[in-house]
Amino acid sequence: MLLEGRVWRFGDNVDTDQIIPARYLNMVDPAELARHCMEDADATFAGKVQPGDILVAGKNFGCGSSREHAPVCLKAAGVSLVIAVSFARIFYRNAINIGLPILECREAGRIAEGDRLEADLGAGTIRNRRAGEDYRAIPFPAFMQEVIRAGGLVPFIREELKRGKAGG
Repeated sequence: MLLEGRVWRFGDNVDTDQIIPARYLNMVDPAELARHCMEDADATFAGKVQPGDILVAGKNFGCGSSREHAPVCLKAAGVSLVIAVSFARIFYRNAINIGLPILECREAGRIAEGDRLEADLGAGTIRNRRAGEDYRAIPFPAFMQEVIRAGGLVPFIREELKRGKAGG
C-alpha cells in the first residue's frame, strides 16, 4: 500500500484533546469533526489540510483519553497517514479500527513541515522527496494492511463474512 502527500508537522505528546477538543465530542458526523481537527494545536489546520496530506509528529502521539473521535476526525479531514516516533497504544488501535494508516518511525524528527513523502506501508519505507532521504518505519503486517484497505475493522469483517471467511 503506497501513500504520498505533503507534511504537516507536530511535536511530542499531542493528546486527543488537541486532535479533537472535548467540546466537540457530542458531534458524530465525521465532516463536522473534521472542521475542528487539530484546532487546539493549530487553529488553522482544518482550513489548510488537503486530502492525501500526511501528519508527522514526535513521541506519544494520541495520548490522553481513548476517544475514537481523534482518528476519525483526522481521516475525515483528509489526512492519509500519520507518522510518529511513537503512538499511544489506544490511539494506535483506534486508528487501525477506523482504517487510518499510521507508521512508527524513529527518524520522524528529521521530517519537516511542507516536505513531500512517499510511504510504503507494507515495506515500512518512507521517502522524503524534498530532502532526498529514506527512513525506516515499522511495517504493517499483511492482515493490518487488509483492514486499512477495507476502510477499518467493521468493513473488513463485513467483506470477510460476504466471502465466507469469518466465523459468525
